[in-house]
Amino acid sequence: MKPADIKKIRKKMEKALDQRRFEHTLGVAYTAAALAMCYQVDIYKAQMAGLLHDCAKCLSDEKKLSICEKHNIKITEIEQRNPFLLHAKAGSYMAMKKFHIQDRDIINAILNHTTGRPDMSELEKIIYIADYIEPGRKQAPNLAEIRRLAFHDLDMALVKILGDTLIYLKESGTEIDPMTQKTYEYYSKTINEKQQLKRKDDNHAG
Repeated sequence: MKPADIKKIRKKMEKALDQRRFEHTLGVAYTAAALAMCYQVDIYKAQMAGLLHDCAKCLSDEKKLSICEKHNIKITEIEQRNPFLLHAKAGSYMAMKKFHIQDRDIINAILNHTTGRPDMSELEKIIYIADYIEPGRKQAPNLAEIRRLAFHDLDMALVKILGDTLIYLKESGTEIDPMTQKTYEYYSKTINEKQQLKRKDDNHAG
């Protein structure tokens, strides 16, 4: 992945997105690059996934549905009722076909940036987290804590974001995608197991 590709994609995104969404996209690409440096993940992949994560966001709901139906992309009942949620699935398809991205990790990072999934790659985690903590975000609860956590432990940041998201969705009466709940449970369990192992190691060391 070369810097020239990044510049080209950035120009295309500027044309495809409204101003507010484009600024958010630049913020996600910037934050993803910083997290990639922190965790020794490929910086260009992080930038590319950050730039493309919302490439389908400004399409109409009809267009998102049409892309998924035309290309046999599975649509859940919740997505059928709330087609705005399909921008990740439609976007991952567009990244492959329109922007010629072949890298499976970048495609998955775009595909899973709204709900997450159990057993994500480091890049997938980075894009999910960068989308939430980029500098333009102002409203989310516990942002300062999550921003600090993100550069200390990706899994801990992930669980905090997922937990806060689930609380927000429940309180606002919004439908919850089961994958968000599954991802939260998976990483909560992962962190508990890590902490138990650490306690065992500390006891042995003592």
